[in-house]
Amino acid sequence: MSGKPTLSTVAKVTGVSIPTVSQVLRGTGRISEETRAKVLDAARQLHYVPNQRAAAMRSGENREIGVVINQLLNPFNAEVVSGVVDLLEDHGYLVSIVDTRDDADRQDRQLQAFIRHGRGGLLWVPAFDTPESTFDLLATHGIPTVTFLRHVQRKLDHVGIRNAEATALATTHLADLGHRRIAYLGGTDMTFVRKERIAGYESVISGRGLEPPLVWDSLDNKLAGLEAMIALLDEAPDLTAVVCNGDMVALGACLALAKLGIRPGREVSVVGFDDIQDAAVATPPLTTLSVSPRKIGRKLARTLLDRIEDPDMPPTVSELSAELLIRETTGPMIPRVPAKQDGA
Repeated sequence: MSGKPTLSTVAKVTGVSIPTVSQVLRGTGRISEETRAKVLDAARQLHYVPNQRAAAMRSGENREIGVVINQLLNPFNAEVVSGVVDLLEDHGYLVSIVDTRDDADRQDRQLQAFIRHGRGGLLWVPAFDTPESTFDLLATHGIPTVTFLRHVQRKLDHVGIRNAEATALATTHLADLGHRRIAYLGGTDMTFVRKERIAGYESVISGRGLEPPLVWDSLDNKLAGLEAMIALLDEAPDLTAVVCNGDMVALGACLALAKLGIRPGREVSVVGFDDIQDAAVATPPLTTLSVSPRKIGRKLARTLLDRIEDPDMPPTVSELSAELLIRETTGPMIPRVPAKQDGA
């Protein structure tokens, strides 16, 4: 038998009606065990796959969820998505993932495609500079939506991190170790998340009477972190500690220190943010702010399921605290002696 198998194909092979096949495959109806086994066996032999879009049109329920992320290459985001997929697939949902690369125009095209294909819900990290028209688009089509990381002042559910609290915790840890010249490294724009993180860092710098704040930009990847750390030490040779915007930047900073013959945690201390899997197995293991990305993904998924089940409930905002995991890249302050210049 050639061609794509349908309900009609399965019915013809088994000698039962199309409604009976449909009931067996949906697990409904009062069907004998013999008939049920015969239909399921035929469906397997024919490689029959239900048309979920057609089923959604009949039932009014869509089992596909869209995840719109800002940077899928970032291991933190990948681990969050893994947690999302784990929970949603357990509840019978199919997950589609797209990467906006923080481009508002690209994001708009992707969201329109999701709407055209009738996604049943959306998990979304809004791109930097997302226009009002994008929020209006989602509101018009009434798609259940949960934002992540970047909290927008809209009537949407949100799951985020207590960013200022986290970076204040990291900076306090460094200050308690005796560090006075502490920089903030990472991020390239003043998004809401980065502003919060810098605010937490600066609050401790000011409150403890440390050397003035020093904020240094870097893309959130290892190579950029490496290059930025070298440039930062050239600008501030008395620097003894850095709080990083993410683990990838922190790991790059540690590579830079190693390249300069400095062991992280001795002359210069480094704190990351996220606790991706690589953080614990790095050499040396990275001190970081742990926010358990997979658990966050499951929290996102659970929040969306709650919204789908109860569309009229008030919007919820969940902000999760970070835990400081002290490993080997932080240690007591040792005054750094700038390298001697040739001819000095």
